[in-house]
Amino acid sequence: MLAFALIVLALAALVHVYIFVLESLRWTAPSTRKTFGTSEADAATTRQLAYNQGFYNLFLAITVAVGIGFAATGALAPGAALLFAGAGSMVAAGLVLLTSDRRKLRAALVQLTPPLIGLVLLLIALLG
Repeated sequence: MLAFALIVLALAALVHVYIFVLESLRWTAPSTRKTFGTSEADAATTRQLAYNQGFYNLFLAITVAVGIGFAATGALAPGAALLFAGAGSMVAAGLVLLTSDRRKLRAALVQLTPPLIGLVLLLIALLG
């Protein structure tokens, strides 16, 4: 069960790396603007904010990746602590997105579902 939890949490980290790329590196690209529903002018105006926000997603992904590394090598306590902190923050951020704009349901689910499933599996592995 632990291995499956770590695989799902790795997927969550990859999703957040992808979000980092969109927000911090490709924010003004037409395909990214279409994904986020922003105009060229809005993307130019919010570029600095998106750049910063993208790095938050990257830092969460790094936290989860380091937690996976610890857990996979037998250091379960620090690994689990990092996984609960990083993936828990991913879930919380997805909930914030959802509560800020109900039209962002799909994006919120993409952001919060993999870490939530991974954390449930991790909890089962730790308690089992």
